[in-house]
Amino acid sequence: MDTDDLLGWRDEFPILADSTYLISNSLGAMPRAVFGEMQHYAETWATRGVRAWADGWWELPITVAETCIAPLLNAQPGTVSMHGNISLIQALLISCFDFSGERNRIVIPELEFPSVRYVYEQLAVPRGAELIVVPSSDGMTHDTERFLAAIDERTLLVPVSHVLFKSAFIMDADAIIRRAHEVGAKVILDGYQSVGTVPVDVQALGVDFFVGGVLKWLCGGPGGCFLYVRPDLIPTLSPGVTGWQAHRRPFAFEGEMDLRDDAFRFLNGTPPIPSLHAVQPGPKLIQQVGMAAIRAKSMRQTARLLDLADANGFPTHTPRDPDRRGGTVAFDVPHGYEVSRELLRREVIVDYRPGAGIRVSPHFYTADGELDHAIAQIRDILDTRAYEAHTVRTSLVS
Repeated sequence: MDTDDLLGWRDEFPILADSTYLISNSLGAMPRAVFGEMQHYAETWATRGVRAWADGWWELPITVAETCIAPLLNAQPGTVSMHGNISLIQALLISCFDFSGERNRIVIPELEFPSVRYVYEQLAVPRGAELIVVPSSDGMTHDTERFLAAIDERTLLVPVSHVLFKSAFIMDADAIIRRAHEVGAKVILDGYQSVGTVPVDVQALGVDFFVGGVLKWLCGGPGGCFLYVRPDLIPTLSPGVTGWQAHRRPFAFEGEMDLRDDAFRFLNGTPPIPSLHAVQPGPKLIQQVGMAAIRAKSMRQTARLLDLADANGFPTHTPRDPDRRGGTVAFDVPHGYEVSRELLRREVIVDYRPGAGIRVSPHFYTADGELDHAIAQIRDILDTRAYEAHTVRTSLVS
């Protein structure tokens, strides 16, 4: 019987009443309070109309960042801003730099999330950047020394995930940042798979840029990503991807850009107000629950999953060292995709990634019994060959 105090938060998430929800690495469960936030947005629009901009809509990308995100990062005031997605944030950061000189290298891990690599290949390389892709020896982790060796005096940027999406391997951010700074390079640390399940302190890290989103472990839904910029760097950067929100006097409609000197400097066009309402309850709940408690439970439950895998003879692609393990355990079972589809049919909500397998991601609202149930279902699906009903792929989103 579960005696976990964190289970007291389960009622805040409607989907938990009907599903074994183990996919917080992809889309966190929606907090009940989102209904009220969206109602508030609709009522404001309906009753205040255009006056809503002066009532707070215009500042919302910063006020949400300050109240919901900055406390989770230990970020200083005026350093965090909200954006639509990570690809656009990466493009914004690329637009701040000149790649025409000798220092034009971008060092990126082979196991970086593909969307990020696409942006660097399609935007930075045509502007003169040399992309250095550091290979992985096993397709699941990166050797720290090999990665550090690729960062040299010609390196300008190092975009790297804090936690790798396939295997939940935690990269050695401290060592990477230290090496980059030794040679004058800047690090863009991506915390999409860490913030909300692994504690982060941007001041202690000394990181130049930290990006992430609320979609996953922060239970904030789509459309809410964030950018932290180290305070001393803010006035030195002039984003080419910009817009009127970054202007000191946006409603003066002046012909030339005059960039602000705070987090507004990295905004661009009109902000997506509905998303900025929806994203707020999740991060606020995470603050209330506390990252120390969440991390402790995550380490315990991922260890439990690994024990269950061993007991069933299921291969995994997840670090055994808890200090190098994020919140996910990837099960590389036979017929993994088909098994994942049958799990979804049985209301065990997981996902599948080629080369990794079935990703199982408990969160602070997960009961231990749900882990046992999920692994028992995988065992049953394999033993009864129930996966054969899904041999023809019918879903673009796996």
